[in-house]
Amino acid sequence: MEEYQKTRRTGAIVLIVLIALAIAGILRWTVFREQNRTGKNSLGREWSKLELILSQIQNNYVDSVDVDSFIEKTLPYIMEELDPHSIYLSPDELRSADEELRGNIEGIGIVFNVPSDTATVINVVVGGPSEKMGLQPGDKIIKVDTQTVAGVQIPQDSIVRLLKGPKGTQVDVWVRRYGEPDLIGFSIVRDKIPVNSVDVAYMADSVTGYIKLSKFAMTSYPEVLGAISELMKQGMKQVIFDLRDNTGGYLDQALKITGEFLDANSLIVYTEGLHRERQDFYTKKRGFCYNMPLAVLINEASASSSEIMAGALQDNDRGTIVGRRSYGKGLVQEPVYFSDNSGLRLTVARFYTPLGRSIQKPYGNNSREYAFDLMERYRHGELMQEDSIPKNDSLRYVTPSGKVLYGGGGIIPDVFVPLDTAGVNDLYLRISRQNLPIRFSMNYADRNRKALSAIGSIEEMQVYFDQSALEQEFLAFIRRQGIQPVPAHWEECGSILMTQIKAYIARNTRLEDKGFYPYLGKIDNVLQKALEVLRAPSVTELAEPGLVFPPAGQDFDE
Repeated sequence: MEEYQKTRRTGAIVLIVLIALAIAGILRWTVFREQNRTGKNSLGREWSKLELILSQIQNNYVDSVDVDSFIEKTLPYIMEELDPHSIYLSPDELRSADEELRGNIEGIGIVFNVPSDTATVINVVVGGPSEKMGLQPGDKIIKVDTQTVAGVQIPQDSIVRLLKGPKGTQVDVWVRRYGEPDLIGFSIVRDKIPVNSVDVAYMADSVTGYIKLSKFAMTSYPEVLGAISELMKQGMKQVIFDLRDNTGGYLDQALKITGEFLDANSLIVYTEGLHRERQDFYTKKRGFCYNMPLAVLINEASASSSEIMAGALQDNDRGTIVGRRSYGKGLVQEPVYFSDNSGLRLTVARFYTPLGRSIQKPYGNNSREYAFDLMERYRHGELMQEDSIPKNDSLRYVTPSGKVLYGGGGIIPDVFVPLDTAGVNDLYLRISRQNLPIRFSMNYADRNRKALSAIGSIEEMQVYFDQSALEQEFLAFIRRQGIQPVPAHWEECGSILMTQIKAYIARNTRLEDKGFYPYLGKIDNVLQKALEVLRAPSVTELAEPGLVFPPAGQDFDE
C-alpha cells in the first residue's frame, strides 16, 4: 500500500512538471490571436505560480529536460481539461486535417477497400495520377514500393499512408489484375487529388432531387450550387438535403449553403463567448431555393455546421428536419497556428440558433460521459423511440409559425425516424460480420468487368440485374463459406442483402456513387420517410411554379 501511494505521489509530481513545461513551451512559441488583437502579451497574475515552478525547474533541476518531447506528449492532456473540442494538433495531424477541409489531398487518386486482407481498387479518380498510368477498378494492390501489403493483415490506414505523399514524389505500386497471371507494376507520380464534399446528387423520383453532403469543406458551396443547377435541369421541384454523418467543417460554407434555402435578411446563427461579443450571421440575399419544398436529413452523427444549418432552417420555419437528434456540438473553434507547423483548435464561443437555442450538449467535468453519449442514447432507447428524447421545458422555444422546439443540446428533428433494424436477424449478422456482401460484389465485378464497364445509367444497371442470376450466385457463394441459410431466415433479410450487393456492384462501374446511393436509398428508412413527407399535399402545394435557377458556372456571391 505504501509503495502504491508513493507511486501515485511520484506520478502526480511528474504530471505537474509536464504541465508546467508544456505551458512554458506555449509561452515561448506562441502569442494567441486574441492577445495580438488586444495587445495583451503576458499571462495574468493567477498564472504566476506556474511561472515560478518553471523557473525553479529551469535553474535547479538535476538533469537536462527534453522540453520538446514533453510538450508534444502533454499538450493533448492540457487541452482535454478545457472542453471536448479544444485540441492540439501535431504538424502531421494539422496538415492532414487542413488537407481534407480544403478539398484536396496529395496522393495517387484511388478509392480502395480491404475486404479480404487485400486492398482492392474500387474507383480511380478521373484525371488523377492512377488513371493516367492505367490502374483500373478491381485491381488488387500487392506491393507498395518494396513493402508487401496483401495477406499480411496490414491496417487500411497504413496502406493509405504508404500511398499518400507530397506532390511530385513517386511511388511504385504492384497489382494483381483479374485474368492476368503476373503482377503488373506502375510507377505513379503523386499529385493533388480533388476531394468532393458532395458525395452524390441524383433524382430520387421524377420531381425530388437528393443531395448528400459529407462535410463542409472549402469547395462545398460551389459543389452544392452545381448539384442544384444540374438537378433542376432534370426537373427537380423539391429537394432532400442529407446531412447524416456530416461532422461539420468551415462555417462560411455552412452560412452560404444555408442561405440558398432562406429569404434575405434571415438570421442563420449567432456566436457568443466570454471573450467574444455576440456576432450575428444573416443571409445577404434571397436564396435560389428559398421557397422550394425541402427536407433535411440528420442523425446522431450530424454535428457542428450540420446542426447550424438544420437549426437555422428549423427556427425560420423552413423545410422539415427528418431523422434522429443530432450530435450536439455547438462550440466555436478558432485555429491557432504555431511556427513549427503544429496548432490548436481553441474553443472561443458557442453557437446559438436564431431563437437562442444552444446547440452544444452538456459536457461538465465528466469527459467519459460525454464520449459515450451516443452509446447511452442507444441504451436508453432514444435511437428507437421518440419519447426517449430528452426535452427540457425550461428550454422550450416557439417559432413564428407556432412550432415548439427544445434546446439543451443537438437538433431534435420535426419527424423522428428510428434506427432501422428490420430484417436484421442472426443470418444477416453472420453474413455481414464476415464482410461477405462486399467480398462477393468485388469478385462478381472482377468476373463481369467487360459487361459492367458498358453500363452508363442506373436504368441500364437495373436491366442488367434483372437479367442476371445474382441471388442464386450469392447463395452459392455463402454456402461455399460454410453458411447454410434457413429459407425463413433468408426470407427476412435476403432482399436487404441483395439490395446492398447491387449497390456495391454498381459502385464498381463508371456510375460510381451515382449507382451506389440510389440502390441503398431503396432500403433507407429515413430517406423514404422524407419522400413521404414531401409528397404530402400540404408540402407540395408550397412550391411556387416558374422557379428559375441561374446557369451552372455563374458567380453567386454578391
